[in-house]
Amino acid sequence: MADDALDRLLDLARGRRIVALTGAGVSTESGIPDYRSPAALERPRHPIHGPDFIRSPTVRRRYWARAFVGWPRFRRAEPGAAHRALAALEARGALAGIVTQNVDRLHHTAGSRNVIELHGALAEVVCLECGSVEERDAVQERLHAKNPSLAALSADVAPDGDADLPAEIVERFEVVACARCSGVLKPRVVFFGENVARPVVEAANALVESAGVLVVAGTSLAVFSGYRFLVRAAERKIPVAIVNRGAVRGEERAILKIEAATGDTLSALARALSSDAS
Repeated sequence: MADDALDRLLDLARGRRIVALTGAGVSTESGIPDYRSPAALERPRHPIHGPDFIRSPTVRRRYWARAFVGWPRFRRAEPGAAHRALAALEARGALAGIVTQNVDRLHHTAGSRNVIELHGALAEVVCLECGSVEERDAVQERLHAKNPSLAALSADVAPDGDADLPAEIVERFEVVACARCSGVLKPRVVFFGENVARPVVEAANALVESAGVLVVAGTSLAVFSGYRFLVRAAERKIPVAIVNRGAVRGEERAILKIEAATGDTLSALARALSSDAS
């Protein structure tokens, strides 16, 4: 990252209320891959679509089998430099909050407090019948009891926390039901083809509209659920700065685009603003 790029970011951030809009690129340093980097595009995936999950027991079996194997490694992921930098900025009063498209809860683990999760979090599971919420770890234990022979399997983690598995393993996997009513369980996340809940959108809109500057970090904004907030900021004349390697939807609306690692850039920003305060 060039010094002049950091200087321009500092000029935008100093004395302004920062709000961050984050995506998968802030978690790649934690070992969680994204969907749209060059490496990811070499191995195209077919993510679960919400309507298919609800409609098809076969799709649910595929999801839970892959999620069962992928969860232990996904759960062990630790916050990276970008997560820690944003938490430090919030602790110093420079950052008002984060709107994240990620479902890994790493912003919380790093110590961030005001985090709006657009797409939910894999750490929670909801029953589609009675609406009760269960911790993912508890569901994992019940899945283990039903499928003990698969517990030793290991596979590369995918962006949505699952893993690639042979069809024969998926076919013999046993899915568990809600512990309260025996209803269908779903991770408490927004799958492709589903909408972000209106209260979540409204909370995110309010946070973005309160910003003095919106910092978009680690996302191509290819999905409308995140892109809308860049548009909203630009329409309200809120300066937008982007930190991302690769093209970003709507980047022509930004005042600044930095093609660099989010961890390095946000850490440098946090250090510089900390020096200003000392």
